[in-house]
Amino acid sequence: MKKIFAFIITIGTFQFSLAQKKADTVVIKVGDASKVIFAIHDKKDLETLKHYNFQSLMDDMIQKLDKRDSTQLAKPPTAYLKDSVKEVAPTDMITDNSSSEQEETKTYTYKRKWNRRKTYSTFSMDLGTNNYLENGKFPDQSNSLYSVRPWGSWYVALNSIQRTRLGNKFFLEWGGGFSWYNFKFQNDRVQMTKDDNGVNFNLDPRDFSYDKSKLTVAYVQASLVPVIDFGGSGRKPGFFNGRSSSGFRFGVGPYVGYRIDSYTKQKYENNSDTKKEHRHDSYYINNLRYGARMQIGFKGTDFFFNYDMNELFAENKGPKLNAFSFGVSF
Repeated sequence: MKKIFAFIITIGTFQFSLAQKKADTVVIKVGDASKVIFAIHDKKDLETLKHYNFQSLMDDMIQKLDKRDSTQLAKPPTAYLKDSVKEVAPTDMITDNSSSEQEETKTYTYKRKWNRRKTYSTFSMDLGTNNYLENGKFPDQSNSLYSVRPWGSWYVALNSIQRTRLGNKFFLEWGGGFSWYNFKFQNDRVQMTKDDNGVNFNLDPRDFSYDKSKLTVAYVQASLVPVIDFGGSGRKPGFFNGRSSSGFRFGVGPYVGYRIDSYTKQKYENNSDTKKEHRHDSYYINNLRYGARMQIGFKGTDFFFNYDMNELFAENKGPKLNAFSFGVSF
């Protein structure tokens, strides 16, 4: 009985307040005749327990029990905090002394600071649609041959994102990955070619039954997006990591990409035989793309909008098009 009584007294020194309301209890059985009891007066204290080194506490307790010493541990509760938790200056500590005929107990109330600049890594996938603007308007308004279909012009990006806490609710999401533009032309007969003067868009003169014509551009990219997350989670919420956030979040930042491939694809039927033609070429597409990214999220889902500030094609080698994409980030 002395062992159980001493252990309950020791655990009691880790309570932050002696609330008068009824406490929730957690009982852990140890062996056949012993048990450890946690009395929780405030559910917020459950989060606090994560920051204690219980292995060190148990080592000290075992030594005292072996010596049949039922007195209180000499170390204050702060001695069992993990390295990531630091106690504020002694002026922030309040000591409440109470005494009885048999023993004297002390309850410590203190504040702590956590290391909030920790960085976490996660995998992210952007899935949406892409298009481009010509002088602020969609090309289909002028019936241009390079007009694209919103449905079928898919934007895909695979990224490794690091999230670093800069403040209480302020984070920096940075990382890199790969992205693909897919511009599916409105007219399936459109054939994209190039010559010394630039890129050309014409109707394919061959007498085939055309099913698809598109331009695909692949990039390796990097982004840097400051984010305000009112949920305050240190880890980036996402579909793949199973994490969610209870608050709204918003961020805007730059990105840059470098073209690693580009090609056109035509799909058609000739005498009931389906054919696909791929032509890999630069097509005077700018090797570098850069722009701004906006993110808006809630719980486990983020919506994104990317806008390229530079033009898709090199100067005087093609139409003046600024690409953009939007969709869902998982």
